[in-house]
Amino acid sequence: MNVRADWEVVIGLETHAQLATASKIFSGSSTRFGAPPNAQACAVDLALPGVLPVLNAGAVECAVRFGLAVGATIAPRSVFARKNYFYPDLPKGYQISQYEIPVVQGGSLAIAVDGVEKVVRLTRAHLEEDAGKSLHEDYHGMSGIDLNRAGTPLLEIVTEPDMRSAAEAVAYARALHALVVWLGICDGNMQEGSFRCDANVSVRPRGQAAYGTRCEIKNLNSFRFLERAILHEVDRQIALIEDGGRVVQETRLYDPERDHTRSMRSKEDAMDYRYFPDPDLLPLEISAETVERIRASLPELPAAMRARFTAQYGLPAYDAATLTASRSLARYFEAALTAFGGDPKLVSNWMMGELLSRLNETERDAEAAAVTPDMLAGLLKRIADGTLSGKLAKEVFAILWDEGGSADAIIAARGLAQISDTGALEAIVDEVLAANPKSVEEFRAGKEKAMNALVGQAMKASRGKANPAQVNAILRRKLSG
Repeated sequence: MNVRADWEVVIGLETHAQLATASKIFSGSSTRFGAPPNAQACAVDLALPGVLPVLNAGAVECAVRFGLAVGATIAPRSVFARKNYFYPDLPKGYQISQYEIPVVQGGSLAIAVDGVEKVVRLTRAHLEEDAGKSLHEDYHGMSGIDLNRAGTPLLEIVTEPDMRSAAEAVAYARALHALVVWLGICDGNMQEGSFRCDANVSVRPRGQAAYGTRCEIKNLNSFRFLERAILHEVDRQIALIEDGGRVVQETRLYDPERDHTRSMRSKEDAMDYRYFPDPDLLPLEISAETVERIRASLPELPAAMRARFTAQYGLPAYDAATLTASRSLARYFEAALTAFGGDPKLVSNWMMGELLSRLNETERDAEAAAVTPDMLAGLLKRIADGTLSGKLAKEVFAILWDEGGSADAIIAARGLAQISDTGALEAIVDEVLAANPKSVEEFRAGKEKAMNALVGQAMKASRGKANPAQVNAILRRKLSG
């Protein structure tokens, strides 16, 4: 859907990233996914009388790593608060979160849409605990409660209302997802709920300064659903206003099967939650020394690596952006390039072509690629020295992926080496010229396409093994004589 020129869309995102700690934020219970219901809920998670929360230092370190990566201010002193609401999967009757003084304040994240760069400002990122889960299926008119997720550590990352299209929102969500995985603070598994987005969407007549009334779309756990939900909600709001109605501030859910949003509940304001400092938790104090220690442990960040790939390896900006889309892909590139020792662009081309195609088909990460960096480097060496043509190299790559081994072993076992011997190629060309007099006449009459037909016949005669460049050169020499 394209929003008409007389309307402007305003979008802000709130993202919950589950932090990659072995235990929960205020208890020692495991955060492992897939355990039987309530198998990972201890007395603290169940809010039994007399229990007290103890803050997980690993969760704090994850928050600081993120804050430093986005150029935010790390609060030397932040406070945990109780967010009060009643729901069956919230045992305490409140959620421990941060409100007035979050641990991460400000920051920004750069995105690109259709080649245009934009900076999305971050309002804050705060630590909080997850709630449990209500189970409605297979209970015959009843609901079950699974508290395994209760107390799971989350970092809620909130943007300013800076995005102006569903495409920008998706670009931001993808960039944020890539960053938290790159930093090692979140596994990014959206199917398991490790990365979930809430979208605040409003519309306003173009040129109007005041924001329109916003609606929040909750728990979007795929980039496709995020885009579809925003597109539908924008369409709904514009149609509602143009029909003389008004948008009501509320929380809505996206139904992917029907591709629409539906009302869930009226949107709460902060005062509805009756926030107040949690008396069971001391203020969180983070020393400057701790911040600098964590800063020193940060990996090279995506933006810096993109710039380095362009400057050090001479890669185009598009290649550098693609290869740094994930840390594992960037590692693969440098490992393959080191083993190959040749043209970085050749490595990049094969990674962005054959490798990424296979990774996408099999839904694998680069670290789990069936063709390792060393295996790819071995293949590229045979391309560089003329042993393999591009077509034969793709055939060898497919065999490497499906069966393993090495490029040299596959070439030897299957007789796939490219024919570059001039005498052998001259004989093939002579046969082709004799068998295709019509194409010869057409080429000599000025029809360049006839050359393509002759080269194709030569490649066919050699079963794809002839060096195409040499075949072309020999043909032109013989036809011009």
